[in-house]
Amino acid sequence: MVEFSEENTPVFDEVMEVLKRHPDFEYLRLADEAVLPVPGLEIYPDRRKIYRGRKEINLTVKEYDLFYLLVVNRGRVLTYHQIYEKVWGQDSLGNESNTIKCHIRNLREKLYEALPDASFTIRCEREIGYCFELKPG
Repeated sequence: MVEFSEENTPVFDEVMEVLKRHPDFEYLRLADEAVLPVPGLEIYPDRRKIYRGRKEINLTVKEYDLFYLLVVNRGRVLTYHQIYEKVWGQDSLGNESNTIKCHIRNLREKLYEALPDASFTIRCEREIGYCFELKPG
């Protein structure tokens, strides 16, 4: 995989100039990708990836979906019922809290390993659900 840096951008510019001189070539320009900002992390929803700096934090599909759901609902307590229906895509039967707790534990471990000084927390609201919050300061 080629990474672009300041040294090889002139080559890219030259290629683009050649393409512009030949109108029979078509090229696709992609829109800038949206980044969901969380202090210390970059979340790319279109790619379903999370990075700390340039290092990807490898999450399972459910961990990513769970984290994304909590982040976009930052400051709101989501019930176990709401979380299960959104992340698992099934009706809640009322006994899913252990499944969610297990995924939250794994998610916390991965996030806090990558970002030990995290300026956010995934707070448990006992017997209700979870809330993503930014730490004051």
